[in-house]
Amino acid sequence: MSDDVVIVEAARSAVGKRNGTLAATHPSEILGTVLTGLVERSGIDPAQVEQVVGGCVDQVGAQSMNITRTAWLTAGLPIETGCSSVDTQCGSSQHSLSSAVNMVAAGAVDVAIGCGVENMSMVPIASNAADGHAAGHGFPVAQSYNDLFEFTSQFEGAERIATKYGITRDDTDALGLESQVRARRAVDEGRFENQIVPVEAVVMDEDGKPTDARHTFNTDEVLRETSLEKLAALKPVAREDGIHTAGTSSQIADGAAALLVMKKSKADELGLKARARVLQTALVGCDPVLMLEGPIPATERMLARQGMTMADIDVVEINEAFASVVLAWAKAMEPDMDKVNPNGGAIALGHPLGGTGAVLATKALHELERTDASVGLITMCCGGGLGTGALIERI
Repeated sequence: MSDDVVIVEAARSAVGKRNGTLAATHPSEILGTVLTGLVERSGIDPAQVEQVVGGCVDQVGAQSMNITRTAWLTAGLPIETGCSSVDTQCGSSQHSLSSAVNMVAAGAVDVAIGCGVENMSMVPIASNAADGHAAGHGFPVAQSYNDLFEFTSQFEGAERIATKYGITRDDTDALGLESQVRARRAVDEGRFENQIVPVEAVVMDEDGKPTDARHTFNTDEVLRETSLEKLAALKPVAREDGIHTAGTSSQIADGAAALLVMKKSKADELGLKARARVLQTALVGCDPVLMLEGPIPATERMLARQGMTMADIDVVEINEAFASVVLAWAKAMEPDMDKVNPNGGAIALGHPLGGTGAVLATKALHELERTDASVGLITMCCGGGLGTGALIERI
């Protein structure tokens, strides 16, 4: 179709490791910098942007009070633009992108941004639940929920998925190593350089306290040197007899990403280059006890609606929350694994929760362009039993 919703620009910060370079930088500054870079690189007048939808999981403390709006204003961008923040757990910024796309498709707005951020060093995982509970404001689920579903952790869900799909420790260790190898190659070859917006990060002193100094941060820093022997020596993180370790689970990280979307006709009117059309988006539910199977039904739904098969997909970005998530999805979907996370995934590059979905979409678009390929699939599992997804086609 000539007037599909299209992606005009996609950009991200480099991803910082836990207590690393971005640790003391306010998340509104991280996301605000990325939003500024997105606008500048696209060439759009920011006053044309009508809504910004941002994903963030732990919306408490520095990430509370509508972090998306705070980031937009922190960047000095137009006050007339509407901003909202959503929590779809790990898929938050992918659902933010879907929301932006759907608003444009429905004609509610002409120009929108889907984005996300998480500074997990500053706002640790589960802070919103833990802080609220400690303050006497209740537990995240009611007893009536527990009467229906076992309340499990994502770590336990990953182990149960491994059991269901016959995935072994050797399988997960092999994927963990491959993620690191591919990510190292991507960084060494500069594959990420044109998608990264440099962030002026706050420098900490020797005692870990912020200073007035700033450091330009523009290279992913989560990667680790490893081997199958080193991975095999790591202890399980969920159960004593579990198969997942720190080397086969996503790493705590800090970062942000954003994508600018509009209809093709609007891009033409504004003289902007449409880089990819959005074919499908998805948010589906799955078993909340196994929890992390969501990429399977999300992928199946999008392919069916688009009349495609995995043979039509050139690049896949699936979040490596845990190795078994990717391996279970692969058993169900039977992809060409050379096309799956070709530049590594969250095991090597980190998983800044609410920012990851937009990071993956940004990576997918740039990889399609780098390899002169056509169709990309992005999908994620989410806490609580959800799967998010998007299908994009390069123009």
